[in-house]
Amino acid sequence: MDRVVIWHNPSCGSSRNALAYLKDKGVEPSIYLYLKEKPSKTEIEAVLTRLNLPPSGLLRPKQPEGEAAGVYAAGVSEADILGAMAAEAILIQRPIVLTKKGAVIARPKEKIDAVL
Repeated sequence: MDRVVIWHNPSCGSSRNALAYLKDKGVEPSIYLYLKEKPSKTEIEAVLTRLNLPPSGLLRPKQPEGEAAGVYAAGVSEADILGAMAAEAILIQRPIVLTKKGAVIARPKEKIDAVL
């Protein structure tokens, strides 16, 4: 199988479940610890393109960092949301699974099947 990458947060139950789901299917993914490695705007844009989403589609709701950055306010621009996600990676939805076939936000984990 081609390379599979998971944007993973070990503290997140959904992320741990997605990783276990991949391993149960015999897939040993490359693990990108996005909270530690801090993806750049360019890296986030590349994932957004693969997901076919605007930045707001990848924005994790109800985060104090998002409240502080003002990204949940009406009328906030997609560019501002992208900048906030690059500054505070906790604002990025998780887990994200990337394969040669495509990319998904793996909530629920069964969405992964579409890209394997």
